Amino acid sequence: MFHSNFGWGALKILTRWLIFLSVLRLSYPTTDPDVEGEALLEFLKALNDSNNQIRDWDSYFVSPCYSWSNVTCSNRHVISLSLASNGFSGTLSPSIAKLKYLVSLELQNNNLSGPLPDYIANLTNLEYLNLADNNFKGSIPATWGQLSNLKHLFLRGNDLSGHIPDTVANLSGLAELDLSSNGLTGSIPMPLFSIPLFNFSDTLLRCGSRLEQPCVSNSALSASTNKSKRAVVVSFASCGSFAFLCLVAIFAYRCHLMQRHKSDVFFDVPGEDESQISFWQLRRFSWRELQHATKNFSESHVVGQGGFGKVYRGVLSDSTKVAVKRLADYHTPGGEAAFQREVQLLSVAVHKNLLRLIGFCTTSTERILVYPFMENRSVAYRLRDLKPDEKGLDWPMRKRVAFGTAHGLEYLHEQCNPKIIHRDLKAANILLDDDFEAVLGDFGLAKLVDTRMTHVTTEVRGTMGHIAPEYLSTGKSSEKTDVFGYGITLLELVTGQRTIDFFRLQEEEDVLLLDHIKELLRENRLEDIVDRNLQTYDLKEVEAIVHVALLCTQGFPEERPTMSEVVKMLKGVGLAERWVDWEQHEEVSNQLMSHQFVWNDESTPHQEAIQLSRAR
Repeated sequence: MFHSNFGWGALKILTRWLIFLSVLRLSYPTTDPDVEGEALLEFLKALNDSNNQIRDWDSYFVSPCYSWSNVTCSNRHVISLSLASNGFSGTLSPSIAKLKYLVSLELQNNNLSGPLPDYIANLTNLEYLNLADNNFKGSIPATWGQLSNLKHLFLRGNDLSGHIPDTVANLSGLAELDLSSNGLTGSIPMPLFSIPLFNFSDTLLRCGSRLEQPCVSNSALSASTNKSKRAVVVSFASCGSFAFLCLVAIFAYRCHLMQRHKSDVFFDVPGEDESQISFWQLRRFSWRELQHATKNFSESHVVGQGGFGKVYRGVLSDSTKVAVKRLADYHTPGGEAAFQREVQLLSVAVHKNLLRLIGFCTTSTERILVYPFMENRSVAYRLRDLKPDEKGLDWPMRKRVAFGTAHGLEYLHEQCNPKIIHRDLKAANILLDDDFEAVLGDFGLAKLVDTRMTHVTTEVRGTMGHIAPEYLSTGKSSEKTDVFGYGITLLELVTGQRTIDFFRLQEEEDVLLLDHIKELLRENRLEDIVDRNLQTYDLKEVEAIVHVALLCTQGFPEERPTMSEVVKMLKGVGLAERWVDWEQHEEVSNQLMSHQFVWNDESTPHQEAIQLSRAR
């Protein structure tokens, strides 16, 4: 037994130190700085973010792959920047060329100026480049012909001039090219007319009805000419549908009269208005509708921002308040089909402790999800960001949040098919409805985003301090990854503190909340764990929830309980037995730690013969 505990304890100590060192590595500048992180900071400075839209690109957290918004990574390299519609008014910095693995760059709908830079040609992995609707001047660099992987190029709505370089015709992989609304002149290289989707309209380029080559690709033209044909078909179909619905309604009414003394009979008939919501259906919003609801996605309507994009407060035409989540990442061939498939799966996840998906919107450049708006914001807001006149969370409310979140996760893990792993569980992602019941948001979004990046299989998504050690080291997530995050969230509920707080160093305490709580427990300082904003609470209940939290955050995933077991332990079932085992393992770990860190000034090769057990 001792040998087994020794091996377990040693691995657990190693895991804890690896987490701590990882946090320190990500949190402080080192002598070997993150090249891509520094490049992005230089790039942002040149963009001139005068509206302070990008707030979390921080030199103290110099690795952009863990917590920076609008950035997507693969294998710890930046592969996508989603920086559209941010009001940038600067230029493009040469530092962008340091992002050697960049696949997608979105900077459309800003006020960027200056010439199109030659050094973009150094981004040899670039597949998607969107610089539309800015104020770039000059000609298209001939060096851009070196972008052999480029598939989508958008330069619409700038002030470009000159000829199209012949080298651009060498981009044989182009599937979409939009040079419209510019001052470009001269002839168009013939290979560009073979691109599936092209647009040279509203320029001085030689194309159009008087010439042999069109200004817009046949795909776009056929789409527009087919609209009138479809309108006629739709008109006839609508009349037929209406007549059919009338017959169905009459038949249903007669059946109702015949069966009025029996159980009710329901008929599932298609509605005439596709925008109406019905059970098991999602509403497909138009871009214009959501644009109007959010006041053109005004920054004053932003209520949240994270790794998946921004969330806007909106009001629909029927006065329904909604939260509009504008996803930051979505491109790749087949991405829309994958997006809709995953959205459909999320729509089936219906539980009182899960945030219900109302609908979605897709365009060629946007993926948007629409949820009910939660007036009481998030648990994190109620714990740490309250305004003076707002209501905090008392102890009964915090217990309800703990139970509600556990029930929601249990449903995702054990009742959904396929099961859904959250991968970013934290107090900020637990919303509160009108009755202050916990509603788990952002579930499924990690999978929803990763499905379109088909070459990304083990990308770490989450928040430092909440990430399970095995997920941090391998990138592979499971239900037990969420269990770890749930345990950390319980500690947030009890303490009201952040999971990583460097101010604790000033008091010679642990930076990580998990280690800080363990130290207070060892010193029998349970009351010091409790949030100082709590006026009344049950100390025994506090102790029980802390015990559940520590059982959920064990270093080895196989040692953590399932969420159904967590629900039982919150009710007191099986908690005492598991806690005794935890204390025994922790005691052995502490003994090993103290044994390994006792140094003798008269060091001699003295070692006890300790037989390590076989790997478990």
